Amino acid sequence: GMGSGVIFSNDGYIVTNLHILSGKNITVKINDGESYPASVIGIDKNTDIAVLKISSKEKLKSISFADSDNLKIGDRVLAIGNPYGIGISVSNGIISATGRDYGNPYLQLIQTDAAINPGNSGGPLLNSYGEVIGINTLIRSGPGAGLSFAIPINKAKEIAYQLIKNGKVIHPMIGISLIEESNSENKDNIVKVGYVVPNSPAEKSGIKIDDILIKVGSRDIKTASDVID
Repeated sequence: GMGSGVIFSNDGYIVTNLHILSGKNITVKINDGESYPASVIGIDKNTDIAVLKISSKEKLKSISFADSDNLKIGDRVLAIGNPYGIGISVSNGIISATGRDYGNPYLQLIQTDAAINPGNSGGPLLNSYGEVIGINTLIRSGPGAGLSFAIPINKAKEIAYQLIKNGKVIHPMIGISLIEESNSENKDNIVKVGYVVPNSPAEKSGIKIDDILIKVGSRDIKTASDVID
């Protein structure tokens, strides 16, 4: 029931993680110490995103966003949040990897070694220019794990805009299940069709079981996440 968030726009919309919300009474405390009751505009369970709305007497200052499609492994990052409720804290690290699905095919997460703890969820992951590149969402626990994950801000913005406009997110349905196999010839993964849902868009377009998927538009397919994202 405690976490962090990002002021998405100066009229009071706030993006955070769904998993930190508990109960109907939600309070948002902003950096100047003021607290406001918040209403839930929309949630998306598939991506763990929630959009809240507060009413402030003055316009809030929203944060700047970067293009998370241009991230590079080794880029320095800062994580801001309220770990364990002790107060606003900043930790630093680098991007360790991108495109991690970590069990969620709807997301290709940013992996970082910046310290993230309970209370950081929903807060921003920033680049060295102070721009948001992700929403901190998940940690891999355990001694010395050092694995933290963030939702790329491009995906978070896409979900947030839909929630603000429609109150819900409509995820496209292809109608296939996918199998990743290693290719012994060039050591790359191949992505095969394991099942095709009858009457689905995939079946109507001629996709069949055991087809190997090569591209989506201009993007090469190397993992199942490349198809869904």
